[in-house]
Amino acid sequence: MSRFDELVETVAEYEKRAAENYDRVRRLAEDLKDGFCKYLSSGTGACVHLVPPAGPFKPMTDLNTAFSIPPIGFRPLGPILFGLAVRVSKGTDWIRVTMACHKLGEKFTVQLQDGPSYNFQLPLSDSNPDEFYEILFDHIHAQFKDAIVRYDQGSDARSIGFDFTADTDATTS
Repeated sequence: MSRFDELVETVAEYEKRAAENYDRVRRLAEDLKDGFCKYLSSGTGACVHLVPPAGPFKPMTDLNTAFSIPPIGFRPLGPILFGLAVRVSKGTDWIRVTMACHKLGEKFTVQLQDGPSYNFQLPLSDSNPDEFYEILFDHIHAQFKDAIVRYDQGSDARSIGFDFTADTDATTS
């Protein structure tokens, strides 16, 4: 076997692992989107979407742009970022929570940007996400509560750590 053939064979194995990693993150992200909306019990339509992890976003799920790596083609093997747009008002105000996901042994770690992390056991189908939903809700809720307290105390209330969008074109159903 030539060195080139050896390199091509190794890269093919790498690509298999990268595809497996992407597929796991995508399944988890889709499950978290649906499950967190149910957890919130909004009763007024869609309240969570998968959105790009950075840059401008609209509150609508687009699986081709929701992740930090592309759905097809050569993909790096490592952490994958995605964003969850969460509706935070009865109207059309949405925030984005960015998460980084990666496999560590027999665990799958989800790290909230500027927040806590959570470990899911592999396989993911054996995991119960309710504890994660509580952590995610508490993280979002605390950002707003802390800003209110800082404002009421007359201290710095400049940022709550989320990207906002108010999409007047989006429907909540």
